[in-house]
Amino acid sequence: MATIADPAANKAAETSASPHVTPERILQMTWGYAVPLVLEAAVRHRVFDVLDSGPMTLSEVAAATGASERGLAGIMNVLVGFEFLSKDGDTYALTAESSAFLVSTKPSFQGGILRHASQQLIPAWLHLNEVVATGRPAHAVNDEQKGKEFFAEFVNDIFPMSYPAAQDLAQHLRLDLMSGPVSVLDLATGSGVWGIALAQSAPQVRVRAVDWPDVLKVTAGTVGRFGLTDRFTFAAGDLHVADFGSGHQVATLGHILHSEGEERSRKLLARTFEALAPGGTIAIAEFLVNAERTGPVNGLIFAVNMIVNTENGNTYSFEEISGWLREAGFVEARTLPGRGPSPMILASKP
Repeated sequence: MATIADPAANKAAETSASPHVTPERILQMTWGYAVPLVLEAAVRHRVFDVLDSGPMTLSEVAAATGASERGLAGIMNVLVGFEFLSKDGDTYALTAESSAFLVSTKPSFQGGILRHASQQLIPAWLHLNEVVATGRPAHAVNDEQKGKEFFAEFVNDIFPMSYPAAQDLAQHLRLDLMSGPVSVLDLATGSGVWGIALAQSAPQVRVRAVDWPDVLKVTAGTVGRFGLTDRFTFAAGDLHVADFGSGHQVATLGHILHSEGEERSRKLLARTFEALAPGGTIAIAEFLVNAERTGPVNGLIFAVNMIVNTENGNTYSFEEISGWLREAGFVEARTLPGRGPSPMILASKP
């Protein structure tokens, strides 16, 4: 008896027969949320800190951390699968990557952001279906009333992400070679990381740090731990109304344009231009995407993060930001490679 061919079944058969196409990547993505949560659990239970002293068995890690062997076995085996840990028989050890970036006692620690995964970052993303339908964020963290608590807890945990890039900027600018006082305007200062690195690079640097009042309390504490309190002044307020002062040689905007959106970013760049002295430099750190918006993947994902968490935020390309800089009056827009997630963008005031 003749049968009617099923095109969908035929297509499925072709796909399953192809040696080059499998559903493995899709199946892995189905559980993609598990990885940051596993990493967070390992950070919170000090797995990487404990293993920094040397390889251990599961029971030894459990005794050192106070966590259950059953729970630790589950997450540590996943971490082996993703090469954040290695395993030799019954013994677990750090890899070079986890040793460098996931041990909380090291200055290079990058795991602070993971501490926010389960309570702050992922819960907002759970509303993504609704956000895509409406174009409205789950909640707007760039609004002071809604965001001040989030950022007051968040800024020091992302300090290590920006500190190497801030040191690279300081090395490039060589402010120590400038005669007389050097004034730095650190906008949306957060932890103070950009101003701190520049102040460390030259004794004549003085920093004007601008942010919301609740965040500046955190900034002041961090600046104090670096012994730089006498080199900082603090200007509280929203970026679009706060007193920037004037005559600054350098202005830093560290990861702020993405939450502001295009219109507010262009206004902010114009305000920054007015606050700089002639010959001054603006330095912008951002999660850049290419002009076609086809990559890098981290920048594309972060754009969705801005849709989830801000009213108008996005990620931008060098071409877009350099155009806004020209519009504000800046010249010589250029990139500076560094140890951040993207190269920095620099431009000059004539």
